[in-house]
Amino acid sequence: MKRLIFLTFSVFLFSTVLAAQKGVDTQTEKIQQEGTKGTNITDGSGKTYDWGKDKTKVRARLANPYRLPARRDNLIKTILDVLKDQKLVVDEGASRLSDGIIVTQPFVFAKGAVITQTGLNRYAVLQNSDTVWRAGRYTLRIDVESIDGVQNNVSATAKVDGKSESSLVSEWTTLQSSGQAEDEFLVKLVEMVTGKLIDEPKDQ
Repeated sequence: MKRLIFLTFSVFLFSTVLAAQKGVDTQTEKIQQEGTKGTNITDGSGKTYDWGKDKTKVRARLANPYRLPARRDNLIKTILDVLKDQKLVVDEGASRLSDGIIVTQPFVFAKGAVITQTGLNRYAVLQNSDTVWRAGRYTLRIDVESIDGVQNNVSATAKVDGKSESSLVSEWTTLQSSGQAEDEFLVKLVEMVTGKLIDEPKDQ
């Protein structure tokens, strides 16, 4: 009789332990709860890695026109230096430096189907089409408008062209600028005038 009671008690105890093991996985529950709180992950060394939404940030483009504090003649000289650094050649015939108008010659930034498609997607707004682009170029026009002798508005306008080829004809087509060429110029100009970096170098 005692042996029967002992066996019954043993079976009950074993069933209780087994049921407990099949219950809630506390580790899984903890991971799920932490997953709903955020994206901070801590490794064994105590370092925390944040994969949050603020990790990837895109800088807003500069205002165009952009106001800069400088004498107009000095600012025009600086603009010419920036264009030279960017390998942009000034079109002497189209420019009127005394009026604060500077126009560049067309700058070819891409040649070849693959590179041109990528470049045009950067500098222009491409409509969905089957056009095969073979080259891309842009021309910049910079206008310097004096406000009070020590303040100037500098505006940049890009004319972007794509060259398409077929079996019969090869021609340049003017495309809508994305604003990228203008922003790249303004960033370099503002950095040179103010001495402050706008686009911080990325960590290696």
